[in-house]
Amino acid sequence: MIPQRIVGALLSVATALTLAACDAKTPDYKSIWSTTPTTSTTPVDKASLIPFPDYLNKLGVQSKQVVPDQLTDLKVTLPRPQGWTGYKNLNYSPGTVTIAKNDTYPLAMLMVFQLSGDFDVKDALKHSDADALLSENFKKLYSSTEDFQGYPSAMIEGSYDLHNRRMQSYNRIVIAQPSPPRPGIHYLIQLTVTTYAEQAKEQAGDIEAIIKGFSVGPK
Repeated sequence: MIPQRIVGALLSVATALTLAACDAKTPDYKSIWSTTPTTSTTPVDKASLIPFPDYLNKLGVQSKQVVPDQLTDLKVTLPRPQGWTGYKNLNYSPGTVTIAKNDTYPLAMLMVFQLSGDFDVKDALKHSDADALLSENFKKLYSSTEDFQGYPSAMIEGSYDLHNRRMQSYNRIVIAQPSPPRPGIHYLIQLTVTTYAEQAKEQAGDIEAIIKGFSVGPK
């Protein structure tokens, strides 16, 4: 079974991983997932980091988690490879969609939040790497701040320690306007795909299929 990992509402409880950063090209994801990172990232002052949910809260942004398939003004698609099934955990916040392979890692988690309030989306995404950097012994593989399917986005892949295991995770945050747009309203969509680091190469095919099949667009 999957070790318990509390995942709460974005602006009230720490999420599975909320990550971001920058780069220019999108690599072949399978090649990245086939290589376990061995080098450390540049040391950071963790005391200066503000978790992304707290940063949004400081901006006065209000959030409400919503069930992805109940959205009427945005379409979010999470593909499900063969052998992956829905996974339920009482520690996950209501509205969280999780699929897992054989009821264990690897797993993919999707969360959607309606954000209310005016803020600079691009600037806010610059702060979304704080949660990753605060993870225990986090090491970055790759990151990007390129738009995703026309929407502002931030993505990072890396590894970290959890319950005496080395984990490898892909995380993408997309901030999209509803269709049609509504003043002061955005949706934050977060996809996190996680596996044991030593199994990253073995599971790369399924993980790549989820990453490439994930989509956000007007409904």
